[in-house]
Amino acid sequence: MAHGFGKLAKVHGIVTYKLSPFEQRAFAGAISHGVPNMLRRFRSNVFVVAPPFIVAYLVYDYVESLHHQYSRKNPADFANDV
Repeated sequence: MAHGFGKLAKVHGIVTYKLSPFEQRAFAGAISHGVPNMLRRFRSNVFVVAPPFIVAYLVYDYVESLHHQYSRKNPADFANDV
C-alpha cells in the first residue's frame, strides 16, 4: 500500500489524454475570435452600464458647482469696509 497519491486504485475503462502545457497555444484565436467577441459584448452592455454613470457624473458636477457657489463670499457684504 505504499503507492503514490495518483496510483491508489486501478480504474478500468477510462481513457485520459494529456497535452504538455508547453505544446499548447495559449493565445490561439485571441485576435480573430477574442476582439470581435469583446466588441460584441461591449455593444450589448454599453447602454446598460453607461447611463447610470453619466447621470451620476452630471449630479456630481451640479452639486460641486452649487457647493462652490454657496461657499463664496458675497462681495456686496464687504463694499463699505475700509
